[in-house]
Amino acid sequence: MNLWLGFLIGLKEIGAHKFRSFLTMLGVILGVASLLSMFALTEGIAQGMRERLEANGGVERVQITQKDPSEEVQDIAFLSPGRTMLDVEAIERSASLVDAVSAEAYIGNAAVSFMNQTVRTRVTGSDPEYLLLNRHEIANGRMISQLDVDNASRVVVIGASVVADLWPHDPEIDPVGETVRINGRVFTVIGVFPFYESEASRRKRLAGVDAATIERLERRRGARAVSKHERRRDPFFPKNYAVVIPISTMFYDFKSAINPDNSPNYKLDQLVIRVRDMAHFEPALEEVRTILDRTHRGIDDFGFDTREEWFESIERSVSATRLSGSFIAGISLVVGGIGITNIMLASITERIREIGVRRAIGARQRDIFVQIVVESVVIGIIGGLLGLLASVGMTRILVLFAPTENAPIITLTGVLISFGFAVAIGIVSGLYPAFKASRLDPIEALRYG
Repeated sequence: MNLWLGFLIGLKEIGAHKFRSFLTMLGVILGVASLLSMFALTEGIAQGMRERLEANGGVERVQITQKDPSEEVQDIAFLSPGRTMLDVEAIERSASLVDAVSAEAYIGNAAVSFMNQTVRTRVTGSDPEYLLLNRHEIANGRMISQLDVDNASRVVVIGASVVADLWPHDPEIDPVGETVRINGRVFTVIGVFPFYESEASRRKRLAGVDAATIERLERRRGARAVSKHERRRDPFFPKNYAVVIPISTMFYDFKSAINPDNSPNYKLDQLVIRVRDMAHFEPALEEVRTILDRTHRGIDDFGFDTREEWFESIERSVSATRLSGSFIAGISLVVGGIGITNIMLASITERIREIGVRRAIGARQRDIFVQIVVESVVIGIIGGLLGLLASVGMTRILVLFAPTENAPIITLTGVLISFGFAVAIGIVSGLYPAFKASRLDPIEALRYG
């Protein structure tokens, strides 16, 4: 049996019974569309989660957090100085498995002003390593340098959204060299971070929708504050509203850097390290833990906030969602397969005499078997192709309901798997009708009708 000839016969049968064939394929179409839409939605969710993870420094970024010491050392917990600049120096000097460490101190809800424009945001005092550990780039100017830290210079690097708010009437402004006030103190702008956005937002911008412009226009109309809901949805909000000054300037200008006993007080709000090689992730943490045990005088008042568990949780959640969604979409494909089986059985009943004639002139059982299977596969292929087209419409509908950073993403893998299931359903659904047709007795078939 020539496969190409069987394919043509299958197309002819579909053309002879168009409406019936369409109803037969409808289950396959909906099944493929549901399966591919599910793949697109879970891929969009995964992409949004990964972007949020990358925006926060990636898997290799580890935050050293403050925690309550264990009961055994509660009585002497006061001996620990907490997270200080001494920790930074010790890690830089002794941790061979760590390639960067950054100290940060904050002012929450600080007033950053230029002329009559004011932005309320968090101001971070840090060092040059802040750029690497927080996955920042510099669009204009430069990052704060070690010399700025050593001299406690009054310089600042600001985010793109801060620029948009302080200079709302000049979207092309390069503020490098301008002076701004932070809680009344004068600072010189030496650098600007670029505008960060998700992949979905970037595609919208390239299509002519500029997210920064829209946000700026909304603010001009009076929407001065961004809701907490919007902040949670936008993983790049903290980066776009970043204001960074030298950490020494933060200590001297905004925090008391002297204890009552005249000793330096350089307590940190955040201490972050970057593991050099993820293959040595756990040894790196143990190395840092040993160092901090010394600087904290044996008091275990610190912990590690790792992104590895976050990343694994993302992958587990996406896999579970994809598996459950595949099962639900697979039900539609099974229903479509049952429809194909039924219509093929009906087709055989209509063509019993034709099958008898073919057997009488020399067709073998396997020729009849292959022809029926090929016809069933043709229905599966056409239904699969129509299902892929239908999924495009379904994903557009999902875009209306999905958050921007979780917009569905159609991938080649999803397309191939969905179409492959349609073909497989076509093959399986045609096996029983093909077996029944091939077992027909030629003499009885010729007498039929």
